[in-house]
Amino acid sequence: MKKEIKLYSVTRIDSIQDMVLKSAKNFGSKLALEDLNDTPINKVTYRELLDNILRFGRALQDLGIKERTHIAVIGENRVQWAISYLTAMCFNYVVVPIDKNLTTNEIMNILHESDSEAIIFSGTYSGIMAEGRNFLKKLKHYICMDETREEKSFYGMTELIRKTKPKEIDELPKIIPDDLAEIIFTSGSLGRAKGVMLSQKNLATNLVDMVSMVLITEKDRFLSVLPMHHTYECTCGMLCPLYSGASAHYARSLKTIVDDLQTVKATILLAVPLLYDKVFKRIQKGIKEDKMKSKIVPPLVKVTNLLTTVGLKDVKKKIFHELHAKFGGSVRLFIAGGAAPDPMVAKGLREFGFNFIQGYGLTETSPILTLNQVDNFKDDAAGIPLPSVQIKINNPDDNGSGEIWAKAPTVMIGYYKNEKATEDTMENGWFKTGDIGYIDEDNFLHINGRKKNVIISKSGKNVFPEEIEDVLNRSPFILESLVSGEEDPKQGEIISAQIVVDAEMFIELAEMKNIKINEELLHKTVAEEVEKANKQLPAHKQIKKFNIREKEFEKTTTQKIKRYLVNHGN
Repeated sequence: MKKEIKLYSVTRIDSIQDMVLKSAKNFGSKLALEDLNDTPINKVTYRELLDNILRFGRALQDLGIKERTHIAVIGENRVQWAISYLTAMCFNYVVVPIDKNLTTNEIMNILHESDSEAIIFSGTYSGIMAEGRNFLKKLKHYICMDETREEKSFYGMTELIRKTKPKEIDELPKIIPDDLAEIIFTSGSLGRAKGVMLSQKNLATNLVDMVSMVLITEKDRFLSVLPMHHTYECTCGMLCPLYSGASAHYARSLKTIVDDLQTVKATILLAVPLLYDKVFKRIQKGIKEDKMKSKIVPPLVKVTNLLTTVGLKDVKKKIFHELHAKFGGSVRLFIAGGAAPDPMVAKGLREFGFNFIQGYGLTETSPILTLNQVDNFKDDAAGIPLPSVQIKINNPDDNGSGEIWAKAPTVMIGYYKNEKATEDTMENGWFKTGDIGYIDEDNFLHINGRKKNVIISKSGKNVFPEEIEDVLNRSPFILESLVSGEEDPKQGEIISAQIVVDAEMFIELAEMKNIKINEELLHKTVAEEVEKANKQLPAHKQIKKFNIREKEFEKTTTQKIKRYLVNHGN
């Protein structure tokens, strides 16, 4: 018999505008957002957040930016990023969050593909924006979060807010919750960029569902470390605390997380599995290196496991208080998403008294589809479906595994200006996730793996092999290539390439330089070409390993490589 799911009662909202107004009313003078770096607007209460939104929205209207205009946002995690995003939501604009780690080419391409007419950016990007003015003809308004010397014709965000009278709340535009509110590009490359269209209803439903399954209160303090453009961080790490009356604090950098957890006395950390792997390895290393701890800790874990089963919930936190103090002493919940965490790490952290849960979702589903609960979890599962989510396994095999399909009010409107891609991924209201998995007898979803194309790096980013192959195949020495993810014992999943060399080019090279073609020459030349390709790719897409194949890949009639043959070791 399936276990009855415990749900918490939550405030109903039908749009992000609705959420912002209700939270300002309910949590007025409480801290909402804070930057741990020095920024022009580095701390706001709920009331101040609304005041900034009302001023900034009016300023955008005064610049002549009409409702439904597409406004891009790019920058490091900070309060101003949140203000920009929420202003777009409250004033009926369409927001286009851009990955801050994309190459200049990819950023320009998204600005072009998204039909953005305004961009709000941090000072880091002022050089790129000054350059973009020359050819991005649709982009009319450039608003910089920082003071910049790059360009006199950029507007300053803080100045616009400071000198503008706030709009009255009852003058805010009426939001149609099902309308397009956000376009998130899952890739930046020319001709391959796919923009996921989400509505305010998609996002609001996901928030209501999520917080009804995991208790989050106004006492919670989130440390934000993942990039805000990513739906996981945006919905769960920014909108979720603001919906619940909690606060979000933006870490200085990935290197300062432990210090920042202590500064903020954070209660919740949202991260990707790679971070938890590192944390757990560091804990284990510390125990092993200390003779006393290496003898005492394993028996203590066993004893406290027993005590926990008889209802002494806080015993672990007391026994391992020294370890908890390292993380600020207040952490009550670690949440993992973006990729599947190692079940041993989840179990290990829990044995030291940390609650650890994981969820699963996609940009196309706003993002969460399934979630484990603090007292109803399986470490090897992606969780149980959210209240308004239906999950089915399409064409299951003998073991019950097949492609995961989802139906929910959180499923995207479609891909921007790409009807074919939308049609390909939807069927009778069901969204095809492209992931393979099964549902167990307790209604927990388990994910076996992805449909072979997409590589998801441990940092939770989607990597599309075709993009990397396109760059590699530009080399005159490379005839064709196939990129895939490969498990590396030390680094986790890495990007690996199989390469077929162009014999003609090597013969030409050998004759021109009067040298012999041998394995050393092939390897050295291809290594140089891979290095050149890596310079054109963001860090998470770079090739860490390659091998040279003798035979060409088997192809379809349209000359596409039959990947499944290669991936199955042929």
